[in-house]
Amino acid sequence: MGRLMYERMLVAIDHSPVADRVLAAARELAAMSKAEVWVLTLREHEVTRLGGLAPAEPDSDPTSAVETAVTSLTEAGATAHGEVRGTIFGHAAREIVADAKKHDVKVIVMGCRGRGDLTGLVLGSTAHKVIHLADRPVLVVR
Repeated sequence: MGRLMYERMLVAIDHSPVADRVLAAARELAAMSKAEVWVLTLREHEVTRLGGLAPAEPDSDPTSAVETAVTSLTEAGATAHGEVRGTIFGHAAREIVADAKKHDVKVIVMGCRGRGDLTGLVLGSTAHKVIHLADRPVLVVR
């Protein structure tokens, strides 16, 4: 059986510990096919009682993480693009799937926060939602 070749990929990363492994997997896939890769980080915000938006996750610097990922993928021979944008809490999966369609990628690469399967299903983790919504392969890295 030949190697999987994906010429267009979407890599969704966050600030979790699994992000480095997601990037390593994406880099390996990208290096094999000299892929075009979109790196996406979504900053989730919760709507407050007064209608404002509050960060749903601790402060981090997503821009530098995306820049590092783009540099790493470029060094592996890929053509890489990065984007950081905000979204409403709970909408990340839909946005990831929409971006995959927009860029016509052949695979979505993302991480799972490492919760147990049952907990992940009960909580409706982003990875589970993406798998459910996507019309293309999803590579989930643990």
